[in-house]
Amino acid sequence: MKAKAVRIHGANDLRLDEFELPEITDDEILVKVVSDSICMSTYKCATLGEAHKRVHDDVAGHPAIAGHEFAGDIVKVGKNHQDRFKPGMKFTIQPALNYKGTMWSPGYSYEFCGGDATYCIIPSEVMECGCMLEYTGRAYYEASLAEPMSCSIGAFNAAYHTQMGVYTHQMGIKEGGKLAIMAGAGPMGLGALTYALHRDVRPSMVVVTDLNQERLDRAAHLFPPAEYAEQGIELHFVNTGNFEDPVAELRRISGGTGYDDVLCYAPVAAVVKQSSEILGRDGCLNFFAGPTDNKFSAEMNFYDVHYNSTHVMGTTGGNTADMIESLELTAAKRINPAVMVTHVGGLDAAADTTLNLPKIPGGKKLIYTHLSMPLTALTDFRARGEAENDPRLIALADIIDANKGLWSPEAEEYLLANFVTE
Repeated sequence: MKAKAVRIHGANDLRLDEFELPEITDDEILVKVVSDSICMSTYKCATLGEAHKRVHDDVAGHPAIAGHEFAGDIVKVGKNHQDRFKPGMKFTIQPALNYKGTMWSPGYSYEFCGGDATYCIIPSEVMECGCMLEYTGRAYYEASLAEPMSCSIGAFNAAYHTQMGVYTHQMGIKEGGKLAIMAGAGPMGLGALTYALHRDVRPSMVVVTDLNQERLDRAAHLFPPAEYAEQGIELHFVNTGNFEDPVAELRRISGGTGYDDVLCYAPVAAVVKQSSEILGRDGCLNFFAGPTDNKFSAEMNFYDVHYNSTHVMGTTGGNTADMIESLELTAAKRINPAVMVTHVGGLDAAADTTLNLPKIPGGKKLIYTHLSMPLTALTDFRARGEAENDPRLIALADIIDANKGLWSPEAEEYLLANFVTE
């Protein structure tokens, strides 16, 4: 069957191709992709091409479909998987397969499997690893965002603390502790925030820092501190650019003791140094943001490592259990991954969006693969509708405005009902 997909042909060479998908084998599943959210990891992959560890050497001859945060509908199931999966089921996948020691992953490595596609083929190893997940929720984008949400969930679960003289790690962030999310008003930071505020084990204080006041104001609008104070969580949004000594201000907010858990969401040496300096005793620093520079380094206070038991770690991605937790919390309406989304577009916008991702302000860019639509900020739909005399765009803007400026299941359903071209 014919499919369209954005494919990696080499470094900085993404193309929207139309091609023939082969017939599936007994070990494969044919799916219709509906939504894919674009990840900074895909930008890194697209700009590096075959120099990326997950991209195969012959990508010029066998281009790989880009995108790994996707969801859609199962179309056809090979006979070896018909006991678990049926045509018509909604699905999402955990792309971090870790299959037999390889780094191959959907969205990086496969000629016929990735999220920026109308249709693709799920290879046998995805099912073998338990990474093909049925999705029973309402909105496809929520399943797409389960993957980036799982990355933050994994960071929380991988944090650890200790007791003096005891050589056993207590896993997870400290219950009732103080948490700082550094450079945290971007999409992944807001995903971490919605999780921190609504998970079972919660901190008593959360401080979100950033240098962009507009992003901090949006975060405070979405997560009103007064509302969470009623739930026993002290919530602060801090523009560290407003202080001559941001470390002193952050420690003052903590009551002088520092923070039990710090998540660093920017690969910037100054932010890493600040993160180190605000740790309290037995504080755990998770360096979450993956740098592109393989020589990246930053200062850390090793006096505190020795005498105050501070420690640093890093996580990249989540596991399948983290992704299932994200799907369950979303279905229960305990977390809202839509806080990450600021732009929506069609498949024809995916290549340029990916290659220019660092230059496009805002949060997550959500692609609907059966649409032809320029990448559009949620705040721009009304102006676009008026300029183009398109009542559909204005109606979509009304839905967005009624939902605190966020994407929503209602917005997705309206989009799919009124804009799908194939």
